[in-house]
Amino acid sequence: MNISSIPEYNPRLAKSLNRIAIVFSIIVVLIVASLRKWHIETNFDFRFLAPFHSSLNAITGMGLLLGYYFIRVKNILWHKRIMIFNMCLSGLFLVSYVVYHLTTPETHYCHEGNIRMVYFFILITHVVLATFILPLVLFTFIRAYTGQIILHRKLARWAFPIWLYVAFTGPLAYLMLRSCM
Repeated sequence: MNISSIPEYNPRLAKSLNRIAIVFSIIVVLIVASLRKWHIETNFDFRFLAPFHSSLNAITGMGLLLGYYFIRVKNILWHKRIMIFNMCLSGLFLVSYVVYHLTTPETHYCHEGNIRMVYFFILITHVVLATFILPLVLFTFIRAYTGQIILHRKLARWAFPIWLYVAFTGPLAYLMLRSCM
């Protein structure tokens, strides 16, 4: 398929991809939700991954803004390219996040007062929305990939601001927590 072309709707492919997206989303949510119960002892220090996956999130946020710009100027080719790039960055983020949390002890927020409430508001909204963004992004992508452009646009109106919020609040929470590490 030419990356700049719009594919013809394929209901069979859409149904298969939807099933894969559902199963994948459930597996990822279960793994991430259970990370605090597992810990792998290692002699290698994975603490470098926290700023790495935080940076991936920030780059993804900037990429989302670029993707939005390209679709607004009707450059479908570059919109597709940058959105695929954003999905790859998010996949790399997910792997980094899981490895980090499997190997590194949890860091607790160490500040008191109003900033603590701000931090926990950002963290809680980030975590809750991050749980929903994975399937939403996958279904949005599947709609475009299978030629359901009208449905893609409808889902993207929800996916874009949520994904953008998650992409930027992750690094913000990391920066707020960094002095406690």
